Amino acid sequence: MQAKKRYLILVSAGACLVLLLFLGGLPAPASRRSQIQRDGRRAGPRWPRFLERLQPFVARDQAEGEGYGAHASARQRRDARSGLNQGRRCRMDSCFDFSVCARNGFRVYVYPQQKGDKISESYQSILASVEGSRFYTSDPGQACLFVLSLDTLDRDQLSPQYVHNLKAKVQSLSLWNGGRNHLIFNLYSGTWPDYTEDLGFDIGQAMLAKASISMENFRPNFDVSIPLFSKDHPRTGGERGFLKYNSIPPFRKYMLVFKGKRYLTGIGSDTRNALYHVHNSEDVVLLTTCKHGKDWQKHKDARCDTDNAEYDK
Repeated sequence: MQAKKRYLILVSAGACLVLLLFLGGLPAPASRRSQIQRDGRRAGPRWPRFLERLQPFVARDQAEGEGYGAHASARQRRDARSGLNQGRRCRMDSCFDFSVCARNGFRVYVYPQQKGDKISESYQSILASVEGSRFYTSDPGQACLFVLSLDTLDRDQLSPQYVHNLKAKVQSLSLWNGGRNHLIFNLYSGTWPDYTEDLGFDIGQAMLAKASISMENFRPNFDVSIPLFSKDHPRTGGERGFLKYNSIPPFRKYMLVFKGKRYLTGIGSDTRNALYHVHNSEDVVLLTTCKHGKDWQKHKDARCDTDNAEYDK
């Protein structure tokens, strides 16, 4: 009889438990219930919170370079990264020694030219300007700034002005010191259409005075952005300027003049292809030609014939 009663009690308790579960009568824990009400859904497993951001497997400079360097070889991309990015974080307070400048004043030393070194007319003009200035010194022990006699202006491997074995020549300089307190001049780098800014050697902690330098590689308050000038540009002298105080508009007939190649593809193509929007044939004259590279006709657009004719006038 007692066994029968116990059996009935167990059956009744089980039935009540099933009914409560079916009707949702069992309350969830307070913390879990508040989370469900707040999110409107049941919370899943919580992920651990990392104190530091995970580092990418691909370096930032490598990821940046792969976009525009698709046509460059693996060696060119590697040299470009090693040549420009070793001192990417350089600033005047971290990669320039001011002690020698404070001790001897601002003096610039130009390395003596070695026999057999090929130097372009443009770079010879730069060196002559420095040597003719009041800041020049022939004593490297008194120098605050060093300028290479090795021609670094044109680093396009297809150019006749390209200097070979520049990496070994720079590394052999006894005063190089990783590039500290050195200034390097460059107008052209890489090869069309990518122009990967590959100088062919590691500039290290040297400052770079470069034309058409990209924002990714430009080091603020350290590098110098210079205009792209031709070998015919006068070193000194010239006529007196026409722009005078409060002379608006200026007395000069032309406000802006540009004549050069219009890149149909590659870096710089977007900018130069848009120059025709500003050109008005009056005080703003911007003449471009599509004749650049051996296969320029493959990328020829509707404006090329007109632009080429205007350019050749």
